[in-house]
Amino acid sequence: MTTHVLKIERRWWDAIRDGSKTFEVRRNDRNYQRGDRVQFQLILTGPVVMGAPIEFEIYEITYVLPSGAIPGIEHGYCVFGIKEIEQ
Repeated sequence: MTTHVLKIERRWWDAIRDGSKTFEVRRNDRNYQRGDRVQFQLILTGPVVMGAPIEFEIYEITYVLPSGAIPGIEHGYCVFGIKEIEQ
């Protein structure tokens, strides 16, 4: 099992956190596998307070749909399902 640390924008972070987005589309340059973990780190924009904590959430990859599996997924990319890991 591998833990992948990925930066994420606020709009996607919010959708994942509220449970409405249960998948992620990424370049498959890390060989994502079912059972791996993903640590999403929120990208902070605008004024940042020194010493402010970095927000992150950890999810498990439940399914990986690679490019070539169906039309529409660009070569070198994948779509993977995620579920929150209770901390």
